[in-house]
Amino acid sequence: MPLLDAEGYLVDPREWTEEFAVILARREGIELGPDHWDAIRFMRRYWEEHQLTPDARFVIWHLKERLGPDSRNRLFELFPYGYPGQACKIAGMKRPRAWSTG
Repeated sequence: MPLLDAEGYLVDPREWTEEFAVILARREGIELGPDHWDAIRFMRRYWEEHQLTPDARFVIWHLKERLGPDSRNRLFELFPYGYPGQACKIAGMKRPRAWSTG
């Protein structure tokens, strides 16, 4: 099991795996479906390219491109307890210092 900080975020995002995401999602009461994975994989690609946690607005834009303009709130439907507290943890991001909710 990868090392987590006191708040449950990965200490080293390079240790993330999809299996680890499933474990964390279950702890959060989330059963990961296709839209969850789409958001998570987008976040992981962004992190791989920039070594930064993407702002929520980037994930929202990504989901809107795929799901259409009525999907603006889809990110918050997928992760109802918040982008930093659920999506970032499950996607293996470090705790964001500051973030935009879009």
